[in-house]
Amino acid sequence: MRISAVECVLALAWLAGALALASVQADEAPQKKFTPSERMNRARLKATHDDVAKLQATRRDIPAWPGLNDYRTILHAHAEDSAHTCGTRPEMLADAKKVGVDAILLSNHFRPPVDFMTQSWRGLHEGVLFIPGSEWRGFLIHPMESVFAKMEEKATTTPQFVDVIRANGGLIFLSHIEERTGHSMENLTGMEIYNRHYDAKKDNAGIVGIFLKLTHPDSLREMEECLKSYPDEMLASQVTRPDVYLAKWDAETKTRRLSGIAANDCHHNQILIVKMIDPETVLVGTNVDRDDQMRKLSATIRPGIRALTKEHKPGDILASLDFDPYARSFLNVSTHVFAAELTEPAIRSALREGHAYVSHDWMCDPKGFRFELTGVKSSDGKAARRVIMGDEVKFSAGQKLEARFPQTCTIKLLSGGKVIAEKSGSEFAYDVTAPGVYRIETSLDAAGESRPWIYSNPIYVR
Repeated sequence: MRISAVECVLALAWLAGALALASVQADEAPQKKFTPSERMNRARLKATHDDVAKLQATRRDIPAWPGLNDYRTILHAHAEDSAHTCGTRPEMLADAKKVGVDAILLSNHFRPPVDFMTQSWRGLHEGVLFIPGSEWRGFLIHPMESVFAKMEEKATTTPQFVDVIRANGGLIFLSHIEERTGHSMENLTGMEIYNRHYDAKKDNAGIVGIFLKLTHPDSLREMEECLKSYPDEMLASQVTRPDVYLAKWDAETKTRRLSGIAANDCHHNQILIVKMIDPETVLVGTNVDRDDQMRKLSATIRPGIRALTKEHKPGDILASLDFDPYARSFLNVSTHVFAAELTEPAIRSALREGHAYVSHDWMCDPKGFRFELTGVKSSDGKAARRVIMGDEVKFSAGQKLEARFPQTCTIKLLSGGKVIAEKSGSEFAYDVTAPGVYRIETSLDAAGESRPWIYSNPIYVR
């Protein structure tokens, strides 16, 4: 049987991945960073899981700011809106309740004649707030009312489209920054500062390795066991600092306020499956792939396929591994919004003002995190003014940046994209001596490396 060029590439990728994994031992010296494939090693998954359990057990409660609540919010969420979306809104709601999600801003793909504003969920559903929206023209849009007619007009320019969405308080965020790093931010509400899909896109070698693992009984069994025992750690193995996103955000916020949000980009469409063609051949893909979109692998390069297909017939599903149920995606990353109440106007207002932060909640519940500027007087000069992330003030003497965290972490204060202060602890203070756009990044240690945890929105001192 002739081996195709594609199969040769896959074989080489598999060999490289196997060698990398073989070099990862449970007792090796700590390193600063590991690849997604190395993180999926069973010993490292267990070590990460054990360290995360310790972080969660030693977390301390911090009272919320008076008059404000921390609402776990999901943006860039898909359900029942495209051929590549498997999840449903009832499923999304059930999983939101499981993991304590308070609000979901939907991002339906535009599908005429369906109007996402009038033919979707809006308002409270069993305690979870839904706000309709769409992913369209490179944006996440959440207008106040139907914009269906304008979305169908191909002649509408981008500035005109932005104005239509922003009318009467609508929200519009730039999405998938890696595809449009030079895009204008004029009149936008903000931008994604993390996108789960981008992390997956960057891990081509790891994805090939995963697909190949599915085609051998032993490696398949190990993956099934790891996914059962360490589900959050498996999904989070691809998470890295979003350098491209943050670089654009830091550059743009020098001249304008832009709310930073997380993009879950969840569809529940990463159920990996192996489907039998014949005793020598299988297809590997996801639950939303057609057969012609899946990868064909033969026993010529993966002899284990013969053991998988034994006693099965063509068309049988030989394996199915669910990597991204909504609940797991929601814990992987979320946007925490500070608002007085769980209503659409309050959540919209808070997102517009940047009263929010992004967090990888699977490591440790970040609620209680505060980042504020003290030493600011009210307009009449008689009382202290509360200034939190997203706010903008004039520089004056005596101002201090303060932060508190529910867990000891590595804290970095950045201004203009550069780290200007760093420490380890659960509290942080910094005397402001010059104007700047100040934001916080934190990380937590797990299995010998530092993993991203919190990204605050900036406090703008002009």
